[in-house]
Amino acid sequence: MGPRQINNILAPGVADPHGHWHSCKLDINNCSPGQIETMQDFRLQFLSAVNGLGASSSRGLFIDSCYAHCQTETQETWLRTDSPLLGRTTIAKAVGDWFYDRSSFQKIDCPYPCNPTCHNRVFDPQEHPEI
Repeated sequence: MGPRQINNILAPGVADPHGHWHSCKLDINNCSPGQIETMQDFRLQFLSAVNGLGASSSRGLFIDSCYAHCQTETQETWLRTDSPLLGRTTIAKAVGDWFYDRSSFQKIDCPYPCNPTCHNRVFDPQEHPEI
């Protein structure tokens, strides 16, 4: 689950008037054990919803445990040699193979913080005032 899901779904400003999630939303290393548990529960609900869609060979899944948003928009997470991996596959390769019908890709990562290939990006509030 990325920062945007926490900011916009799990703990938006209106649901966190005292700012208990503010530090956690900026840097996952600042999250309390209770906040991590809440995020893991949210992950389980998300995966349950995905499983509820049923099986489909035309559906691609690349669900990693990286604490980053918009992994398809930056070279850091899309095309670099150290891009995050699932099953030894980058998101760029997985999406390309799925899109061009070369092979299906349906993988779901273990819960955060299990994936050592993640770039868990810390967002600077001056750079991203919407957070």
